Amino acid sequence: MLTRAPVLQTNRLRLQAHTAQDIDHVAALWANPDVVKYIGGTPSSYEASWSRLLRYAGHWQLLGFGYWAIFESGSGAFIGEIGLADYRREITPSLAGMPEMGWALSPEFHGKGYAYEAAKAVLNWADEQNITTTCCIISPEHTSSLKLAAKCGFRVTAESVYHQEAILQLQRTASNPPFLPGKRF
Repeated sequence: MLTRAPVLQTNRLRLQAHTAQDIDHVAALWANPDVVKYIGGTPSSYEASWSRLLRYAGHWQLLGFGYWAIFESGSGAFIGEIGLADYRREITPSLAGMPEMGWALSPEFHGKGYAYEAAKAVLNWADEQNITTTCCIISPEHTSSLKLAAKCGFRVTAESVYHQEAILQLQRTASNPPFLPGKRF
């Protein structure tokens, strides 16, 4: 079992394990109102972002999967985060047994295809690890994330409520991914 995120390289991106030195990037990302608009709506404090960073490392240590920090290969700029988690959400229907995929990119990197490129890399890695089913929850108003999820092979399986907000639950199975596992991008 992996205890640290492996490096995933695409044509334009480098996905790697978070380090303690990433805290300023993580804090800036999650303090941005545009980033959290459909993810709870409240910007995170520096303290909450530090807890988030520690949770990322803990996922890898305990579960063998987790989140990656995304960097632009050419410039080295921090773009955002993507990965798989088990948040043990109290939600109906239950997400138990399915790693939950999530992503957040800084707004200045939206519209460049980076989210899809990073998602392909993570889902190819998950397929190679025999993670057969993944899920995600997305606000029905977050059209860009819904489009990304659909492009990655996720399909809506339920309408639900989480923290008093309407959400859609989506699932993806590795048996019919929209791209070829192991393919370079």
